[in-house]
Amino acid sequence: MVHFLTSVFQQPPLSSEELAIVIPSFTQTSFAKNDFILLEGQTNTSYYFLESGFIRSFAIDEEGNDITTGFVSAGEIVWEPASLFLQMNSKENIQALEDCVCWKIDFGKFQELFNSLENFRDNGRARLTQAFFQHKMRSLSMITDSAEQRYNMLMKQHPLIIQRAPLKHIATYLGITDTSLSRIRKKISQS
Repeated sequence: MVHFLTSVFQQPPLSSEELAIVIPSFTQTSFAKNDFILLEGQTNTSYYFLESGFIRSFAIDEEGNDITTGFVSAGEIVWEPASLFLQMNSKENIQALEDCVCWKIDFGKFQELFNSLENFRDNGRARLTQAFFQHKMRSLSMITDSAEQRYNMLMKQHPLIIQRAPLKHIATYLGITDTSLSRIRKKISQS
């Protein structure tokens, strides 16, 4: 059986020799539904790959509202990049929405591999670049697109979120109320 992490490190690919160094650096860990992986005020000290389950990140606004900032599906990274790379307290929470299996590497070991293995470094840079562009596109969409356009884009690009996330989390992620989301969904279903 191919190890889950072998499939994660395919773009750009790590050699079999590099995989033999990288894979033992990770430990499997699991989180039950509703467990917190990171709490606001804590420093993100580990980097995870999600093998199975579904996770969301969220922040609390000035009025005490829970605002979803992201979702993580299988094969994706679980992290708060600013907290991890700058080793500062997080402003976000990361919580399991389902039972999850993850592969964890501590930040020190991650840095060691990043500095010693060129393909690991290239793989990490590619992931960071992809995350940056996704974040930028989402930020622009929040400014330039209507709520209905944002919902349609989410359905098209991330159908798993629509299938697995509670509607209240989807609404805050899109920057709208539950009522607005219900109206949008009703309009789409009637067309």
